[in-house]
Amino acid sequence: MLAAALAVTFLLYASRPSTEIAEPKYVPVTVDVATAVKEVIRIPVQAQGTVTPLRSTRLVAEVAGRITEVSDAFNVGGFVAAGDVLLRIDPRDYQTALLRAQSAVASAESLLAQEKGRAQVAEREWKKLPAGSQRSDEAKALYLRQPQLEQAEAELLAARADLSTARDNLERSVIRAPYDALINAKSAELGQYVSPGSALADIISVDVAEVRLPIPQGKLEYLELPGLGVYPQGAEIDLYTDVGGVVNHWAAQLHRSEGVFDERSRVLYTVARIEDPYALQDPQREPLRVGTFVNANIRGRALPDLVALPRYVMRAGNHLWVVDGDNRLRDREVSILRTGGDLVYVSAGLEDGERVSLTSLDTSLAGSEVEVVSSRSSAQLRQQYQTDALPKATTVEAAQRDTPAAARDSAAGRDSAAAPDAEA
Repeated sequence: MLAAALAVTFLLYASRPSTEIAEPKYVPVTVDVATAVKEVIRIPVQAQGTVTPLRSTRLVAEVAGRITEVSDAFNVGGFVAAGDVLLRIDPRDYQTALLRAQSAVASAESLLAQEKGRAQVAEREWKKLPAGSQRSDEAKALYLRQPQLEQAEAELLAARADLSTARDNLERSVIRAPYDALINAKSAELGQYVSPGSALADIISVDVAEVRLPIPQGKLEYLELPGLGVYPQGAEIDLYTDVGGVVNHWAAQLHRSEGVFDERSRVLYTVARIEDPYALQDPQREPLRVGTFVNANIRGRALPDLVALPRYVMRAGNHLWVVDGDNRLRDREVSILRTGGDLVYVSAGLEDGERVSLTSLDTSLAGSEVEVVSSRSSAQLRQQYQTDALPKATTVEAAQRDTPAAARDSAAGRDSAAAPDAEA
């Protein structure tokens, strides 16, 4: 056994491989990079709000009486056009009052004509009197019946005023819609007796709707705000809702700002307007009902010389990795705009053509050699992120403008093309 063990040991020792010293091989770190491209970018601003009507009116009775007629459209949710008759109040008393007023006017006109005739007769008699018999001007006025003539003229004027009031009261017995409206609530019905001041219905306008959108103070610089009041050319807004996975879009425009910061939230409210919210002019569109809570993408103003990068490439202190010409990692501090979302916009610290590492690396790898696996431009990354972030339209009308106005120019590459105009 000892001999066999020694023999095996000798064979293993004799057949051992020769020892070779190999040089260590360095494997570069593999990274994905984005080539910096400075662009003219419109940063969209997101906001939320509730759709409200431009006008809201409570209709009240101006005369007393019993309601004798009700329109078929006089129902909650019914649409009425400007001038449509909603209700009729019993007009008989006001027709009688109108006849009496017309009779009073005719009587006053007759009395005035009689006084004018008497005044003319008195004037001829006054001229026939001897010169010495003519007395004071007061006596002359009484003799010529001027006070009686003025009284007749005043009575005619009062009769005509009563006639105008009677006509107005008769007209007020017919309740008409003051504008194109939707009946939001009704408080009267056929056969009901109403008195002046009694509420009849609440209506809201349907030609234009508004949405109050709060804009934080830090994001006002991204919007075109010409000052207080009405916007001369309102920024385009894409309003959308997502209910149960069904997304609908509506086009709107900024109309004005309220001009006062909210004391609690420190936001400035801007007002967007939507034309024909109930799609009465275009039945193919989805209606935007009053009271709907909507999200808004507001098209920002053109900001030049920005580089858009994914937010995750930023490290603490606004640092990121840059791959130099020798394919080595260099730490770079940059200046960014304060924006939300998945993108950051670098305003200083990067030049066109520089490569930014998209791979998250440890700080100990500074100066290490890297191998670039894939490369894309920052403009392509921005378009991809903005397209992925957009809610997809699910209606025929919304599919025609799936890309909101706030990001449509960016996704189509129009911002870069607009750079000469912006600089001009």
